[in-house]
Amino acid sequence: MAYKISPIAAFDDNYIWLIDNGQIAAVVDPGDAKVVLDRLSERELELTAIINTHHHYDHTGGIAELCESFPNCTVYGPSSQVLSQHPCQQDDEVEILPGLTFKVMEVPGHTLDHIAFYSNELSPSVLFCGDTLFAGGCGRMFEGNPEQMQGSLERLGSLPGATLVYCAHEYTLGNLNFALAVEPGNQDLVQRMEDTKALREKSEATVPSELATERATNPFMRCREADVQKAASQRAKNIVSNPAETFAVLRKWKDNF
Repeated sequence: MAYKISPIAAFDDNYIWLIDNGQIAAVVDPGDAKVVLDRLSERELELTAIINTHHHYDHTGGIAELCESFPNCTVYGPSSQVLSQHPCQQDDEVEILPGLTFKVMEVPGHTLDHIAFYSNELSPSVLFCGDTLFAGGCGRMFEGNPEQMQGSLERLGSLPGATLVYCAHEYTLGNLNFALAVEPGNQDLVQRMEDTKALREKSEATVPSELATERATNPFMRCREADVQKAASQRAKNIVSNPAETFAVLRKWKDNF
């Protein structure tokens, strides 16, 4: 039976991703155990795996309780975390569910231990990127530096354009407002904003997004583009041409936007 991916809403704007085949399931970054347990009960699913991208509480808070409820469940997460029963690092390949293997990518910046999980065994391929890459934006740098974060986004951006990006928050509208401040003449971005507004007016999720769309409209993935570097230079009142420097200006700008 084929695997399906669906969102479980948590807190104000988190998405906990459920992967299941109608019988067994995995969840990604379960900050809240109750909403996951409710969905599993409703669907009569057995939880056999938990994917964790980083240590922030809204991504880990439900793990212990879920493992108590499902003792045979395995936690796949950063090697630095005590909750990780199967510690993961760069280029590991882990079979999360039968017949569904993910490649691990280390993507420091938001946190130093942040990892992402990519699989091309679903069609289209899928990326669970936690808080590193958002639809239209990226996470704040709580622990890393601009060079690390910009490099992490470039590594994610090298994946196939049809890849579906499953980020962990519904931040898209605010992210695109900022993106338009950076690139007001980007027609792909203008159209994306219109589409996003229409979805949010119906209270529909704006994620997953396609990686190709992120490369075309997300300023944090466009730090090599002349228009983005020009906007960063105007903001910094100084010539900015290095991608990491461009990213640093954009991130500081967004932090105060």
